[in-house]
Amino acid sequence: MKSTLIQVSLIISSVVVLSGCATVFGGPRTSYQITKPRDGEPQRQVRVGALVADILLFWPGTIVDFATGAIYKPAPVKIPLAPPPSEIR
Repeated sequence: MKSTLIQVSLIISSVVVLSGCATVFGGPRTSYQITKPRDGEPQRQVRVGALVADILLFWPGTIVDFATGAIYKPAPVKIPLAPPPSEIR
């Protein structure tokens, strides 16, 4: 009876800790995702698929993902459209 109780408590704690879809499937988190934007900075975008999956599958996962920052999209990659004028010549 005692070992069954330990196994059940380990399974429940694992589910709670790793319940967020973005935490499990979102890949590594970046500093952009973890830090909150300051005043005047653009707000971070939420991964809609992970949010919907969290709400439908296991709603406490939404809390886990927002708390860890895994629900937010990584920083957008900025690609220069044209080379600087000094490199054109």
